[in-house]
Amino acid sequence: MTPLRRPAGLRFWLITLAAVVGMLVTASLGRWQLSRAAQKESLQAMLDARASQPAIDGRTLTDQASATPEAQQALVHRAVVLQGRWLPEHTVYLDNRQMQGRPGFFVLTPLQLSGAGVVLVQRGWAARNFQDRTQLPSVTTPTDTEVRVQGRVALSPSRLYEFQGGDSAQGSSRIRQNLDLAAFRTETGLALAPLTVLQTGPVGDAGDGLLRDWPVVGAGVEKHYGYAFQWFGLCGLIALLYVWFQIVRRFIRPRSQPAA
Repeated sequence: MTPLRRPAGLRFWLITLAAVVGMLVTASLGRWQLSRAAQKESLQAMLDARASQPAIDGRTLTDQASATPEAQQALVHRAVVLQGRWLPEHTVYLDNRQMQGRPGFFVLTPLQLSGAGVVLVQRGWAARNFQDRTQLPSVTTPTDTEVRVQGRVALSPSRLYEFQGGDSAQGSSRIRQNLDLAAFRTETGLALAPLTVLQTGPVGDAGDGLLRDWPVVGAGVEKHYGYAFQWFGLCGLIALLYVWFQIVRRFIRPRSQPAA
């Protein structure tokens, strides 16, 4: 008895349905990546516009940063020039921070502005002593004269993963894994602005020996175009394979075998 066979047309339509679904999904993902790229381009244009604006001073920074959250966001990445005195007794060192591929500390020191208010300055990077992990790096910090600090407005330092009960607890150590700006304000009793300043300039320009090779501010548009190219390429590959195996090969007949 000859076994029953499924109709040849059923397999064709199932493969067609799968190919159409695959092309729709990959094409949609490619379009979504293009929309993300357009959003990032708008963000990059805004960042470039802020960077090209004139530098603000400390009073403008403290006044606008203390206003609404929208006003704070409008200040981020703006160039700033501060005048004031360092408060080195409140300096903290964020551990496990890298610069130029080397682990070390981010050095943060509050700056008492000449007018009013205090701003936490991310001054730069310093190497650590791996023989004695509790030893602090030597950072020159003038206290008897006013200093002029150039930089750009930034949010609080980025957070790294830490175990519960680590050394970044309030007031526990000058070496910390992370720093919460609101908690640090309560700990020190200083009227810290809700934003920080990322000090710029080459190593040694301020006489402190700190490295300031900060990452370039960018929105990362290129990766979205790369992802879109991959999705559209996969969509085209599905279409090509479907046309070849389900349509073209139907018209290619195998050569007839010679008679026995």
